[in-house]
Amino acid sequence: MSSNDETYVLSLGGSLVVPKTGIDTQFLKEFNTFIRHQVSVKKRRFFIVVGGGETAGRFINAGKETLGYELTNEDLDWLGIHSTRLNAQLVRTIFRDIADPRVIKHYEIILKIDQPIAVAAGWKPGWSTDFCAVTLSDDYNIKDVINLSNIDKVYDKDPKIDPTAKPIDTISWKDYRKMVGDTWTPRMNVPFDPIASKLAEQLAIRVKVLNGKNLENLGLALDNKPFVGTTIG
Repeated sequence: MSSNDETYVLSLGGSLVVPKTGIDTQFLKEFNTFIRHQVSVKKRRFFIVVGGGETAGRFINAGKETLGYELTNEDLDWLGIHSTRLNAQLVRTIFRDIADPRVIKHYEIILKIDQPIAVAAGWKPGWSTDFCAVTLSDDYNIKDVINLSNIDKVYDKDPKIDPTAKPIDTISWKDYRKMVGDTWTPRMNVPFDPIASKLAEQLAIRVKVLNGKNLENLGLALDNKPFVGTTIG
């Protein structure tokens, strides 16, 4: 896969693939149709980095329940990482005929990718799949990461907690990092993780945050047209 303007990194939130209700096959069908159209008609290529979602949540809860106490951060991270790998394997299976046969999970090696799709998962404790997405952007010289989750935009405060929270259309890395801090904790609930944000700022990589359920809106973001979401960078 050569790096060019038509290659994109998608950070696919695990909450879209496996929400609390279980694997969302309806979303996966729609995502499959959308990506195949992008590949065949628009001649685009994608690195799809898949998050852990409720797969991770269930395994983590099982560990806590069995032991009767909180797990270490390292154990939480490893359960999350292996959950991303299982979810990524599912996504790779869906794109089997147009995807590289390997799920990317060791980022110290830059693979030669010939197929239009490459699927990636978590790497090691200390950061989320957002960090992996930024790493791939750097490795393959791609300047934009599109972060797909279950939120429409980044807010200045958590809208679930504070009703005065305001949506943000564009924000600098400096201002965004003031909001999220510098520390990563497993299962952290932020639009883009602090460690990934620090690296993205250093590398001048732009991140677009949008709701992955709205694939028409994702199409607008890919076409560089006005879209509903937040641009960081």
